[in-house]
Amino acid sequence: MNKRELVDAIADRVGDKKTANEAVNAVLEAIQTAVASGDKVSITGFGAFEMVHKPARTARNPSTGDPIKVAESWAPKFRPGADFKELVNAGGKKAARKR
Repeated sequence: MNKRELVDAIADRVGDKKTANEAVNAVLEAIQTAVASGDKVSITGFGAFEMVHKPARTARNPSTGDPIKVAESWAPKFRPGADFKELVNAGGKKAARKR
């Protein structure tokens, strides 16, 4: 599913594509802004978005085997929630919650 298909799926629930597009853009922008500023975004049942630090390291060029220095960086990370994992493991069918 791409962004356009996501907007179409949401439009079926909210009524029109313009509102759905604005909602999707607002949610994505809010998540990106929060994570980029170092905040963790947790959506209960869905998952958590956070920024992780990747320290500098030495890697190897797979063609030549020569060592390459890789600079430190920051990257976004997503960890799915328990409900999301359960749904995926159930093959997309609504999984019964075990509690």
